[in-house]
Amino acid sequence: MDSAAHKADATDVIIRAMEPADALGVSALLGRIGTVEGTLQIPDAALASRLEHLQRVEPQDCKLVAVAGGQIVGSAGLHTVQTSLRRRHVRQLGIGLMPEWQGRGLGRQMITRLLDWADNWAGVLRVELHVHADNPRAIALYRSLGFVEEGRHVGYALKSGQYVDSFSMARLHPRPPVMPR
Repeated sequence: MDSAAHKADATDVIIRAMEPADALGVSALLGRIGTVEGTLQIPDAALASRLEHLQRVEPQDCKLVAVAGGQIVGSAGLHTVQTSLRRRHVRQLGIGLMPEWQGRGLGRQMITRLLDWADNWAGVLRVELHVHADNPRAIALYRSLGFVEEGRHVGYALKSGQYVDSFSMARLHPRPPVMPR
């Protein structure tokens, strides 16, 4: 572990909108051992395999990066689930942090910022996510931010040579906007 990162905390990080130029750094982050296990990404995949997707600008999505010392140490986003008009009120949450930045509050900061965007600027009613059932720290974070378990998917993903279950979790807008009368 880098001693500078070890001494730093989440207040030393700049969280900003992800730009297409960040795609290579985000791809490296998502494929890194210590990060990849909590995602559906594959370790040792060519960085370019994710570039087209990561460089795409989606106006209905919110994608953030966390930068420390000029390096991308975290990525989080709310992504449209599908283009159907009937599901445009829903976003899917995805997040990945470098191992040395996990457990320092950075994930909470990034998700809180995404939820502010969803609640106050984007008209999002429902935020969904999947989390590996063997990740109690992430599950506790999501619960603390208002997410509830909606179901269990048995054998959801292959992780380090074993199938792991996943929980579906979702959070509904705590105060959906209404028209003034």
